[in-house]
Amino acid sequence: MSAADFERELEQTVLSFADIQAELNYKQATESLQSLVRNLDLSASERSGLETEIENLQGMLDKLEQSRVQISVFGLVGRGKSSVLNALLGDRVFETGPTHGVTRAIHGASWEISTQREPVSDLVRVTIGRQGQAQIQLMDTPGIDEVNGQQRSQLAHQVAKQSDLILFVIAGDMTQVEYEALSLLRAESKPILLVFNKIDQYPDTDRMMIYEKIRDERVKELLSPEEIVMAAACPLVPEGVRRPDGSLGVKLVRGEPQVEDLKLKILELLDREGKSLVALNTMLYADTVNERLVKRKMEIRQGKGNQIIWNFVMVKGLAIALNPVTAIDLLSAAVIDVVMILKLSQLYGIPMTQQGALNLLQKIAIAMGGISAGELFANLGLSSLKGLLGLATPMTAGAAIGPYLSVAISQAAISALSSYGIGQVTKEYLANGASWGPDGPKVVVTRILSGLDETSILNRIKDELWTKLQSHQA
Repeated sequence: MSAADFERELEQTVLSFADIQAELNYKQATESLQSLVRNLDLSASERSGLETEIENLQGMLDKLEQSRVQISVFGLVGRGKSSVLNALLGDRVFETGPTHGVTRAIHGASWEISTQREPVSDLVRVTIGRQGQAQIQLMDTPGIDEVNGQQRSQLAHQVAKQSDLILFVIAGDMTQVEYEALSLLRAESKPILLVFNKIDQYPDTDRMMIYEKIRDERVKELLSPEEIVMAAACPLVPEGVRRPDGSLGVKLVRGEPQVEDLKLKILELLDREGKSLVALNTMLYADTVNERLVKRKMEIRQGKGNQIIWNFVMVKGLAIALNPVTAIDLLSAAVIDVVMILKLSQLYGIPMTQQGALNLLQKIAIAMGGISAGELFANLGLSSLKGLLGLATPMTAGAAIGPYLSVAISQAAISALSSYGIGQVTKEYLANGASWGPDGPKVVVTRILSGLDETSILNRIKDELWTKLQSHQA
């Protein structure tokens, strides 16, 4: 085997491995997104308000399953963005016109390239698609310099985040506005082709001079020469006509689009790294959407969790305040805390048995240390005093009811404060996937308790308990 033959065989082997790796990456991305969509773990109330995010995730999954590549076009008004897309499609799908700002919203159209027809050029070498079909979606966007265009520009950048390839269309030497816009899009870390459109309007010498200036000066730090393509999406060519008086004249008519180089560049890029592009960009965008969705879900659950905790704080406070027997005080407090933990575990979708909840309560109580001990001693002392005042109330013709309620509320508030801390610790533990993380229970409990305003919470507990006890006495 000659050295040249060996090099060719080695190159083919390397390319085969690259194709296999791209296929594996694509399959892994598809399976990951399927699992993500399937296991969203959202209740009906949590889905409310998250419809857009869920729809976007499903859209990303559809994009992978359908092997759809999204190409978005950007540029200033009048550069021929819509005309470029129409020329690629071979049909007037996107609206064009002589006035500025024809495209007022983002539009899309599909461009399906079959890989099964007779090969006549590299245009049919696209290998994305599971049944020999590659669906390319072309997206038109408003001009980035239009009046009131800031909102549309933001919308265009949102589309850029979902795009697999960006076409930036210019029609001559670049302006500062175009350079800044191109720099912003480059920051999205997506493949970009700079399309020098309307080359039919320049003589050959001027055209090459502008091209070289763009290549060697304007975008040297942003794009390589291979990422710059010249095109004439809607060229005007002279045509001879006979005037009414019989003389010959010339008029400009629309000629055949000159976009074969651009089309070839797009499809070569997709053939070389299309699957990797789609898989990577889809997963990056899906990850961003999922982060927003998870953040919103946790905010909703945190709000519901706080309400559950406060409800049990009040239940525990009332139970302690109204019960005169010390032993029952301690037992009912523990039972209420266990039920609260079980209720929170249901909210966060983490199965837990009563024994599991009791074990978690014990770990939290030990980590809380002084607070739990303080609650115990306060309960023992105040419960005994409350019992004596309760016995004295009939003998004093109700005169001891005031001191009784005052002691009962103090005891209940201290006990309820402990439940509030236990609830907050439990909530973070469950939100972290039933894990303490790398810190361990003691650190987590200390961090949460140090952030609690005990005075404020105690006062709130006392105020609400006083109101509820007065209502109960009435």
